Amino acid sequence: MLRHRFQPGRLVAGVFLILAGVIYAGDAGGLWETPWFVVIPVVVGGLCLAGAVGVVARTVHRRTVHRRRGAPHTGQPDESRADPSG
Repeated sequence: MLRHRFQPGRLVAGVFLILAGVIYAGDAGGLWETPWFVVIPVVVGGLCLAGAVGVVARTVHRRTVHRRRGAPHTGQPDESRADPSG
């Protein structure tokens, strides 16, 4: 049993940030020359892709959970889990 849900958006963000680190490490090690502005599109593009993957993963997870419960997904919060004190 997993201790937490798999979050592919965080995985994608991590991969792109590691890629940015490898790009700078290669430049610092003298393996290649990298202009300073090259990493900006890598990081920004990776974060945008990670956000999109996160939204898709959340949508799929919510639909899967509602399908298992047998209730149709309406986009509204489940009232059976509402706070009884409020």
